[in-house]
Amino acid sequence: MARGSTNRPNWLAGAFSLVWLIIISVPILSMIIWSLTTERAFREAGPLALPTEWTLGNVVNVIERGFLQYYWNTGIVTVGSIVLSLSLALPAAYAIVRSKNWLATTSFRMFLLGLAIPAQAVIIPLYLIVTEMGLYDTLIAVILPTVAFTLPLAILILSGALRDVPRDVYEAMTLDGAGTFRILISGVIPVARGSIAAVGIFIGLQAWNNFIFPLIFIRSEDKKVVTLGLREFQQEFAVDIPGLMMGVLLSAVPVFLLYLFARRWLIAGLAGLGGK
Repeated sequence: MARGSTNRPNWLAGAFSLVWLIIISVPILSMIIWSLTTERAFREAGPLALPTEWTLGNVVNVIERGFLQYYWNTGIVTVGSIVLSLSLALPAAYAIVRSKNWLATTSFRMFLLGLAIPAQAVIIPLYLIVTEMGLYDTLIAVILPTVAFTLPLAILILSGALRDVPRDVYEAMTLDGAGTFRILISGVIPVARGSIAAVGIFIGLQAWNNFIFPLIFIRSEDKKVVTLGLREFQQEFAVDIPGLMMGVLLSAVPVFLLYLFARRWLIAGLAGLGGK
């Protein structure tokens, strides 16, 4: 019988995992508890004490403050950003992978350069461009910059995924008389669907949680998104913490569900496993 066992439990790793679980669980549990208490009870008991009054009235408070409209606007921005980004990133990645000329290589390097430019550094030029185009105070003014800043990483991930597509797939479809568009739709997308899903999830998360672009480009109440709507709980001399926590909790539900049902594709796509 061999000495040592590969099945011996790793107590140190388990201890670190437990500590990490506690660290990430405490803020989430606190947010849930605070969102279910009244504002008066929260101020009397303080943030560290268990609430003495439980209520679901904060849900009504959130709805009355226009969060349904904010959800709708955020959904439009998120879906629009995903569709437009994938519509641009997928053909660009395909051209970069399949083309061997200097233009494709230079374009790819220019896209990679976009990863090093933070949105805050170009927010003033973006504001001037949006204003001159007559898009200020519209949801399109939020969608277009979101697409621009998610496009470099989307092209980077999709280019890596398309390079893993067997060359036999391209050659076989070319011999069958398929054109570029048919190869892309019928051959490439089914094989790289994992990476495409991962990129779509990444873009969706960026669009849903975006704050700086709505803050700069949106003014009307009926155009606000969820991240701007959370500011409604900030009063002149105080902050409605329970209402704010309920708004944060409800805004996080779609993100949590998206990750829960698509985490396999997200991890596989970012790991470069393509459609496997």
